[in-house]
Amino acid sequence: MTTVIRSMVDGYTDLMDNKSDPRVKDWFLMSGPFPTIAMCLGYVYIVKVLGPKLMENRKPFELKYTLIVYNAIQVIISAWIFKEGIYSGWFTTYSFICEPVDYSNNPQALRMAATCYWYHLSKYTEFFDTIFFVMRKKYNQVNKLHVIHHGIMPVSTWFGVKFLPGGHGTLFGVLNTFVHVVMYTYYMLAAFGPQMQKYLWWKKYLTVMQMVQFIIVTVHAFQLLFIDCNYPKIFVWWIGLQAILFLSLFKDFYNQAYKKRKKQIVLQTMRQLEVEVKPKNHKKPKNSNSSFFIG
Repeated sequence: MTTVIRSMVDGYTDLMDNKSDPRVKDWFLMSGPFPTIAMCLGYVYIVKVLGPKLMENRKPFELKYTLIVYNAIQVIISAWIFKEGIYSGWFTTYSFICEPVDYSNNPQALRMAATCYWYHLSKYTEFFDTIFFVMRKKYNQVNKLHVIHHGIMPVSTWFGVKFLPGGHGTLFGVLNTFVHVVMYTYYMLAAFGPQMQKYLWWKKYLTVMQMVQFIIVTVHAFQLLFIDCNYPKIFVWWIGLQAILFLSLFKDFYNQAYKKRKKQIVLQTMRQLEVEVKPKNHKKPKNSNSSFFIG
């Protein structure tokens, strides 16, 4: 048993010290994955257990101005990381077919590594998306999609920064920050109140944009299974399967939020029409066992 434990410890040490990118080993939170894992587990506990318990006998917070400022900051952060991803290689020098990681101290390679790191750190700030839902008692928003997405992303991006801060897989972050610019703009406008709702008709298309993002990432990642590229296949599977997971979760949310709602609206409209065309003085015929059903 001692030998097995020693072997596991040695393997872990070798992985962290010798298989990772030496350029990032001294960066904050990059020594090992356990602080990140602990924060993600703490996040889930807070939003699913502790937070609702603390809010049980409290009135919901309004947080109007807090949300406006928070979402504005997230727009700025996402836009800056997106810009850095472009200047670091995407849509400029990077190949969409095969882009190995550049582990050199080339200024552009270091810029991409730093961009990946800041993208990772931004995933912690997004915990507040859910925390604010709990503080406002919007528990319907703290759904499976929301918690899984925010709970997984810091761990996923940690491994990306530790071992592959650049190259093929970073397209995920670039696309994601672009989507977040749009998403947090929507949240910021929505925080101003009901008077903004008439300008937010495009919420449905935001969800579609998120799903398209994951389709692109899936295809982009899995193409490396069929071509020769100096990029680890294990991370191809990690990125691709994660994109498929998020795509399925967002698709389920889309069906619940829009298709089901649309069906309910149609059925409600049909019922209203049936009531309107029904004769006002209609009386049930004597000696009749028939009845009138709607729907």
